Amino acid sequence: MILRSIDITNFKNIERAHLDFSPKVNCLLGDNGMGKSNLLDALHLLSFTKSFTGAPDQMLIRAGEDFAIVRGDYERSGADEEIIAGLQRGRRKSFRRGGKEYKRISSHIGLLPLVMVSPADMDLINGSGEERRRFMDMVISQTDPRYLDAVVRYTRLLDQRNRLLRDGAADAGIFEAIDFQMDAAAAYIGARRHEWTAELQGMFARYYSAISGAPEAACVSLTAHVGPGKPPLSELLRERFGRDTLLHHTSAGPHRDDLELTLDGMPVRRTASQGQCKTFTIALRLAQYEFLSRACGMAPLLLLDDIFDKLDAGRVGRIISTVGTHGFGQIFITDTNRRHLDEIVAFMGADHRLWSVDHGVFDMIPA
Repeated sequence: MILRSIDITNFKNIERAHLDFSPKVNCLLGDNGMGKSNLLDALHLLSFTKSFTGAPDQMLIRAGEDFAIVRGDYERSGADEEIIAGLQRGRRKSFRRGGKEYKRISSHIGLLPLVMVSPADMDLINGSGEERRRFMDMVISQTDPRYLDAVVRYTRLLDQRNRLLRDGAADAGIFEAIDFQMDAAAAYIGARRHEWTAELQGMFARYYSAISGAPEAACVSLTAHVGPGKPPLSELLRERFGRDTLLHHTSAGPHRDDLELTLDGMPVRRTASQGQCKTFTIALRLAQYEFLSRACGMAPLLLLDDIFDKLDAGRVGRIISTVGTHGFGQIFITDTNRRHLDEIVAFMGADHRLWSVDHGVFDMIPA
């Protein structure tokens, strides 16, 4: 898959921009806060219908403006694709594919696979389990619409159950009906998460080793209430009903799953150095890329947002080598350091384009 060009109007600090991209390497050079990451976020919006930062849609519209539009022209599986995202203050966002608006925006997820590597990925290590569950859901949903439907259905039922617990509802029949429906969704979510984690681990360990250059055992494993060899969720909820009544919330289920991240058997967040942590998150994202590439049958877009900061020269070199030699497709890279970008372009020897970015304005730098 290739993003040929993008047109942006009033998105974040970008008033207007049109960029024609290289099918291989696209580099954005500029100081922090100039708009490099905002361009990548526009690409993320086109793939996932929302900002990478999690910001509300209204905050994506340029200050003082009433609307924002992002339009991308793609080549996907040999066919042309036009995707238009429209944001307007006080109104629901719209997404159009080939001029036709989606009835359900969620049905767009998975059409344009994309992986973004950024400094915010440190939240996967230091953040709560919610960050890691969001990571799992985002990756698996791109390859499995049934999984996304199960997560949406489970979340809706969970909200309903928790509301009843907070209100002190005592009708066992109502809870039994809700628990039965939650069980069906949870069973599929649990099975897919276990399958995905097992597949991801092999790819992740290989990338971590390639980048770190050290004999360290990096591991990602799933801790879950539901899955192979475990009792049905409805049984677990029945056992915990008295506890949940006292807590006023549901204490077991896929919403409590987590990824255990370890290095040589020890939790990464407690024992790893800053360089090891960053290597861990980059390896996770590259493993995500390989998983999506295999599952979707096409190369996702790879966005590398200021990933070389606080890494030693050896790790930087190994990242460049890995990205340049392992079959990655179209790549978008931001950096404040021209040398990093020049090294990547020189190593890959591929077609490339380079822009300077200054307060939301993009100027192409001649090759």
